[in-house]
Amino acid sequence: MAELQAIAENLIKGNASETKRLSQEAVKEGIPPEQILNQGLIAGMNVVGERFKKNEVYVPEVLIAARAMHSAMDVLRPLLTSTGVQEIGSVAIGTVKGDLHDIGKNLVAMMLEGAGFKVIDLGIDVGPEKFIEAVENQKVDIVAMSALLTTTMPGMKTVIESLRSAGVRERVKTMIGGAPVTQQYADEIGADGYAPDAASAADKAKELLGISQ
Repeated sequence: MAELQAIAENLIKGNASETKRLSQEAVKEGIPPEQILNQGLIAGMNVVGERFKKNEVYVPEVLIAARAMHSAMDVLRPLLTSTGVQEIGSVAIGTVKGDLHDIGKNLVAMMLEGAGFKVIDLGIDVGPEKFIEAVENQKVDIVAMSALLTTTMPGMKTVIESLRSAGVRERVKTMIGGAPVTQQYADEIGADGYAPDAASAADKAKELLGISQ
């Protein structure tokens, strides 16, 4: 459908006002909001994610595309809520205790939202209790943790141990990432998944929940 293709193309270019306008037009034409979301916005973010993985675009372009997606989501969100469209999963994400970096976390959050997940962004400097609270109160499927400093990486292990102590570890998958983080570290601390970059994080989240790509 031409309108949905145009929405995807404008999102890829990062043209927020046009992405929003075209989404409004599509709604007026009676295209179901979930179709606009899946075939327009998510389709566009998937392209951005693939290009980001291949180093064809960089962080600024991803942020601009994500901004375009958010502008269109302002139009769609109330409609999606009223029609009861289900997200593919729910992720609580945060930068661990003592770490104040958020660009990487924000990118991952945007990629997850772009892939169809509900994202609960807990922010920076997040202690284990906040992650536990999100699992207990918000039906979270995945706990995603970011660390940009080697000194704060142990915070990820603390969160996983705290989830276990609170009796909620079995309810969720855990996923970690950030510049100093490795697959080996994920294995060491018992995390379910590791992603080297934001685009891979969305794929890993789907994989953890058994959602086909």
